[in-house]
Amino acid sequence: MSDLELPYAYGNPPLAAVLRSAPEDFQVEEILGYDADGEGEHALLWVEKRGSNTDWVAKELARFAEVPPLNVGYAGLKDRHAVTRQTFSVQLAGKPDPDWSAFPHAEVKVLAATRHKRKLKRGALRGNRFVLVLRQVQGDRVVAEQVLQQIAQRGVPNYFGEQRFGREGGNVAQARAMFAGRRVDRDKRHFLLSAARSHIFNAVLAARVEQGVWDSPMEGEIWSLAGSRSWFGPEPFDATLSERLARGDIHPSGPLWGRGETPAQADARALEDAIAAANADLAEGLVAAKMDQERRPLRMIPQNLAWRWLGDDALELSFELQAGAYATTVVRELATTA
Repeated sequence: MSDLELPYAYGNPPLAAVLRSAPEDFQVEEILGYDADGEGEHALLWVEKRGSNTDWVAKELARFAEVPPLNVGYAGLKDRHAVTRQTFSVQLAGKPDPDWSAFPHAEVKVLAATRHKRKLKRGALRGNRFVLVLRQVQGDRVVAEQVLQQIAQRGVPNYFGEQRFGREGGNVAQARAMFAGRRVDRDKRHFLLSAARSHIFNAVLAARVEQGVWDSPMEGEIWSLAGSRSWFGPEPFDATLSERLARGDIHPSGPLWGRGETPAQADARALEDAIAAANADLAEGLVAAKMDQERRPLRMIPQNLAWRWLGDDALELSFELQAGAYATTVVRELATTA
């Protein structure tokens, strides 16, 4: 199911616009959630990059510091067609810091450097801040404002973005081929397993959006705790759960498929099992790959969402998202983009 086929929470988007007409129109700033130790053998670098791939920057930092590529860590991949600020760690193992200001790539700047005791691990971040500019905007501005207000209050369906699925969604087809016996490189295997899980999750979420229960409980619901990977349930939906749902402390959840049975029960379980059965090759492949059942929230509420019109045909959006959420998933409810 492609991004264009996924159902919308608030009806068809009221706007059409261009996103990423320049890297500066898509700005991302990483939120680690902790400070550097101030000592240790790792240099913790705050880096700004423009139009550059995160993995390429990591390799170039290793080359500049004259250390193996494995000595460089980062918390997450950031968009290439953007201006992004994120943290890298470089293990120097007794070596002094090089002159980071002399890093020889104009599109990459080391803005700050301090010391830290541990290598930065993938996924070790709280979230990201975004400032996006939509240009050549056409459509109903009044309805757009209404949709933005609904997004601020209710959030959006927490779909995996199209980036997860590769060019023209090809990663899912490649995952099916891998599960059917095609050999793939170890590094690529990770991406294909993630695409398979994401496809099943998006299909479950799409069905719940169509039924109007993406931000409200089904019978047998499993609840995801906001800001963590923890979940609980099922349990009777009472006034306490209703209040927690209303203030965004908990969200309905969907499956990241793997070994074991889905913990959902009743109607929620029946839906998840039906989607898995309809994608049996992916579900069985994930089990065979020894992936474990996990959960992901079905709802994503942008924090500190703000917007302003920049003239007649440009709209600036700013917001924060927890790690693993996609800015394009917010934008798609508001505008179809080119």
